[in-house]
Amino acid sequence: MNMASVWFTPKRLLWASVAVAVITIALKTLAWWLTGSVGLLSDAMESLVNLASAMFGLLMVTVAEAPPDEDHPYGHHKAEYFSSGFEGILIIVAGLGILWAAGHRVFDPQPIEQVGLGLVLSVGSSALNGLLAWVMFRAAREHRSLALEADARHLVTDVWTSVGVVVGIVLVGVTGWLWLDAVVAMAVALNILKEGAHLVWQSSQGLMDEAVESEVQQQIEQLLEGFVYKIDGRAIIRFDHVVTRKAGQRRFVDMHMHMPSNWSLGHAASLRNRVEKTLMEAVPGLRATIQLLPSDVEAHFDDPKDTP
Repeated sequence: MNMASVWFTPKRLLWASVAVAVITIALKTLAWWLTGSVGLLSDAMESLVNLASAMFGLLMVTVAEAPPDEDHPYGHHKAEYFSSGFEGILIIVAGLGILWAAGHRVFDPQPIEQVGLGLVLSVGSSALNGLLAWVMFRAAREHRSLALEADARHLVTDVWTSVGVVVGIVLVGVTGWLWLDAVVAMAVALNILKEGAHLVWQSSQGLMDEAVESEVQQQIEQLLEGFVYKIDGRAIIRFDHVVTRKAGQRRFVDMHMHMPSNWSLGHAASLRNRVEKTLMEAVPGLRATIQLLPSDVEAHFDDPKDTP
């Protein structure tokens, strides 16, 4: 792991997200106060959600780092999914609030004042969010952190929100149509709702033991293929019932490994250890569980009582 990934840890970046959220709330609230733009008000409201999301994400990342215990033998890695789901719900609530506020302003448009200074404040805060989101996306891939990815996606949404607001204010200035400010704010709210729904769906899939990424599954299959041994077309060493799942930053794979029944336990265990070591060294965060079976024995899981 390089020095950048060591420095830009999920907790440090989420603390940075909290600090940036406080700064952007102040800048955007000032911009709204100066201009009276409902679009800038919607922008400031979403920044409040950024702050709450970053604080909750920080809490969940702290929980996820806790070691396994008697009640949680597989660890606490799934706590990050709660962060993503919570953030998605907050985004949806903020989007609905913006729709409500903008809907009233469509029929009662208000003039926008001190546009230049308001735009400068909005663009400056968006630049901060954009820079932090870029760093967080890179760190999220490095650390496989859903909490970081969710917060980065939210910050990107905030950037696009600000872009939409700026466009709305410019259009009002060019056309003189005051209702455009509210219409753009409503369009921004719809985009926010879409992003919130995506985060809620993503977290739900993780809580339901979603399989690892397709490219990781292919990598596992290729590594296992290197240990398959055949004689006259008959597999002497083979693998089946390979099942994967994700839990936050951790990945798991379970499988059956078939080998000759006349092998000693020590020989069989030695080969299994080699397979486990190869898999876990090649795939970051992977934990492999391998059950040994003779080559001529099949395991069956389709118990009639478990079939609906």
